[in-house]
Amino acid sequence: MPAETVDAVVVGLGPGGEDLATRLAKAGLTVVGVEGRLVGGECPYYACVPTKMMVRAAESLAEGRRVGELAGDAEVRPDWSPVARRIRDEATDNWDDTVAVERFEKAGGRFVRGWGRVSAPGEVTVATAEGDRVFRAGKAIVLNPGTAPAVPPIEGLADTPYWTNREAVTTTSVPESLVVLGGGPVGMEFAQVFARFGAKVTVVVRSRILPKEEPEAAAVVSKVFAEEGITIREGVDTKRVEHDGERFTVHLSEGEPLEVENLLVATGRRMDLAALGIGAVGLDEHGHGIEVDDHLRAADGVWAIGDVTGKGAFTHMSMYQARIAAADILGDSSETAQYHAVPRVTFTDPEVGAVGLTEAQARDEGLNLRTSVTDLASSTRGWIHKAGNAGLIKLVEDADRGVLVGATSVGPAGGEVLGALAVAVHAGVPTTTLRRMIYAYPTFHRAIEAALDGLR
Repeated sequence: MPAETVDAVVVGLGPGGEDLATRLAKAGLTVVGVEGRLVGGECPYYACVPTKMMVRAAESLAEGRRVGELAGDAEVRPDWSPVARRIRDEATDNWDDTVAVERFEKAGGRFVRGWGRVSAPGEVTVATAEGDRVFRAGKAIVLNPGTAPAVPPIEGLADTPYWTNREAVTTTSVPESLVVLGGGPVGMEFAQVFARFGAKVTVVVRSRILPKEEPEAAAVVSKVFAEEGITIREGVDTKRVEHDGERFTVHLSEGEPLEVENLLVATGRRMDLAALGIGAVGLDEHGHGIEVDDHLRAADGVWAIGDVTGKGAFTHMSMYQARIAAADILGDSSETAQYHAVPRVTFTDPEVGAVGLTEAQARDEGLNLRTSVTDLASSTRGWIHKAGNAGLIKLVEDADRGVLVGATSVGPAGGEVLGALAVAVHAGVPTTTLRRMIYAYPTFHRAIEAALDGLR
């Protein structure tokens, strides 16, 4: 089949890929967008959006159970059906991306359903249901392949009907019992959601929960989980998994086997660089990602954005990179990517928001540090809030420069309080300036003031 000549080919239409392709199409370029799964990527169908609907529903149950401590009496009866219905009808259109495809095409893009690979410099071959199609990209190839759930090579696991985040999101019922393998954000959010809907949940992790966050934050979440009846088994390996047709048996490196109805694997994400064919443009197909410069350039005529760049597997990261890469492709190289203030939020209750470096990372960089931790429950707003007020604010200051290089906000509104801290870290606002600000009373974010006082 002869090659079709276009200006740009975008391989992978996750949030960033769709945004970038749309920007190029609206600028007048002929753009082909390639996606083998759903346009919009993991986020709107299996991650950010539907899981936060689940979190919101679980939060409402938790608040109902707090009525007795604050406002009288309430009886709470969990029902998963409204959650499943909302995810199907409102978030995912029953996992149908017709609306997203039409949106891209109305912006001027051409959509091809299939799997794209770089087959030569300036060339992308797309494997479609009807056969291969070849496109010559005169201006740009953009790679935004995203990732898929990583499944560890545990004996017996592959032969069982385990869940990943995708099956957990699409479930129409809550299991009676559940083991979650993995203590990162995904595993912790699902664990609390299903526990609040009545499942008996055990989280199994090789090291500790939330390993990329401050240990103080993990300790707060661990305490709350224990109070909610969620068991956390830290520092153990999963040796073998069995399934008898009805129930799982999970064998650990220590302790009795766990017998449960369902098993959720939340042990990270994987990517297949070889399938992208990046060796055709001199890139390493066996690396852990694609190395890019500050404009997201990976090779001559090739840009990469999103998870594959290794700068953070977040929707907001891919969208940020999409804007910079699109501008560069269109001839505006005035903005360069900066990663010193990447924000992230784990949507457990309490929420764990963080930005920049942890204390350990800052010490590894050899910085002269001052740190401070303040208890959110001891703040005026925390005291007023009472039930469900667990949290903290931790600040990490470069003492030589007098600026924050990292911060963590844990609490009922941890991700929202993080906004002020993200600005401080991103802009390098001097801590002397932060101390002279006026913090509204009584708010959760006013606890920042107390944390700043602790740096002295």
